[in-house]
Amino acid sequence: MKEILLNVETKETRLAKLKNRKLDELVIERKKSRQLTGNVYRGRVTNILHNIQSAFIDINEGENGFIHISDILENTQKFQEMFDMDFDWGYDISEARQSQEKETDIAKLLKPDQTVLVQVVKEPIGSKGARLTSNISIPGRYLVLLPNSAHRGVSKKITDRNARERLKQTIKAFEMPTDMGLICRTASMWATTEQLVDEAHELLAVWNNIVEQFHKAKGPTCLFRESDLIKRALMTALDKKYDRLLIDHYPTYLSCCRMQQRYSDPSHELKIEFYRDKTAMFERFGVEKEIDKAMKRKIWLSSGGYLFFDRTEAMYTIDVNSGRSSQSDSNSDVEETLVQINMEAAEEIARQLRIRNIGGLVICDFIDMRSRKNQRRVLDRLKEAMKDDSAKCTILGMSEFGLVEMTRQRSRESLTQTFFTHCPYCSGHGTIKNFESTSIEIERALRKLIHSEEQFAVELVCHPHLDDYLSQTDKEHFEKIAAKSNVELNFKRNDILHLNEFEFYSTINGQKIEV
Repeated sequence: MKEILLNVETKETRLAKLKNRKLDELVIERKKSRQLTGNVYRGRVTNILHNIQSAFIDINEGENGFIHISDILENTQKFQEMFDMDFDWGYDISEARQSQEKETDIAKLLKPDQTVLVQVVKEPIGSKGARLTSNISIPGRYLVLLPNSAHRGVSKKITDRNARERLKQTIKAFEMPTDMGLICRTASMWATTEQLVDEAHELLAVWNNIVEQFHKAKGPTCLFRESDLIKRALMTALDKKYDRLLIDHYPTYLSCCRMQQRYSDPSHELKIEFYRDKTAMFERFGVEKEIDKAMKRKIWLSSGGYLFFDRTEAMYTIDVNSGRSSQSDSNSDVEETLVQINMEAAEEIARQLRIRNIGGLVICDFIDMRSRKNQRRVLDRLKEAMKDDSAKCTILGMSEFGLVEMTRQRSRESLTQTFFTHCPYCSGHGTIKNFESTSIEIERALRKLIHSEEQFAVELVCHPHLDDYLSQTDKEHFEKIAAKSNVELNFKRNDILHLNEFEFYSTINGQKIEV
């Protein structure tokens, strides 16, 4: 059974995809940082980077957006990534695109302070701005309008020949400007001709409105916003044949019911229900516990093994360990036991990547297996588990050491980036100095204070935990250092201070002494 839970709150909307009542994927959208992918902007070129054939464009969304020459010239690959499909163009577009890139210089296409019409194809993440394209595409339920590309085609995911031919003839017959294109999406297979015609007119009206606003606007601004998480949830439920969409917000429930009537699919009946129980929906279905687990570095497996997630600047690493796994039968095959742990780990890794929304380079360190056949079994299980991932994934083979390299497309911020910020105490390192290190610093500061500042009565103020440590180890030593120079040293506790922080005050005038 496949379900989608839609939790709508004041500042946040959360979408949870469940398979057999177990969390399989999580999307969180906050009102202060709504998704930008698909939005169309009137932008202004701020800088041209000739060496990498790219430009920065101000779209009034914080960091400047980034556009490469390949995103200015016709680029079918971007369309394929955006809509998760393979288009049938009827000719080899790659050769034409390569010759275009060789002959064209970005300086001939863009100038500083030039006004441009661009669309976001990749979310801004951290300090990186959004990735932009000038190949605009306006998606609908059944069709995709390509305002500056004349191609008309049908998704290759529609395998029925009769349906493909019918759709090709239908969109060829549409009365549209010759410089505009249309793509039939997978869902168009079940749409009537009237539905396709109506949506084509709607998409044209949207485009005309974008052009009108572009000429009226005076600065960088958003001209068109892609559908929000609520509409995307309904479209996903319809396209992926989910059994139920459960919503805990009544106005959103009514809105989804109205949209469902418009996009009804005779081949599949989706149940849209309003959640009425007093217990919070995510708590009732165990989603909150799964989110808490996804925040942790360590994930236990039912076999007794565990996964350990670590993030570096360049990549994510996932370490698979046997943990508490034990052999109940002394004669059982140890190799097979390790294979079963790795197989379970492969499925959990795929699920955690979706829940945590980890993108970029990922290195999985599986438990060593001697047999190449067993290595292939684990690798096949990982690839199978990653098939349903909405993000593009590339998985390489397994090395002799049990390492698997893979990449996962970054579509938005990861779960940790959404929930956490850098620690102001440790500058994001996640550690603090131990008490012994701090005690050594105190000793150095005390000697400097006695010899350079010529103080004769001082008070050391520190956190209670640090003070307890000093009482057991170094207070007597500090008092001896002070006594040798005839300095009176007192100690005081202050729980407001950081664990690593300490201060010296003059007991004569009460002033803080800078050391």
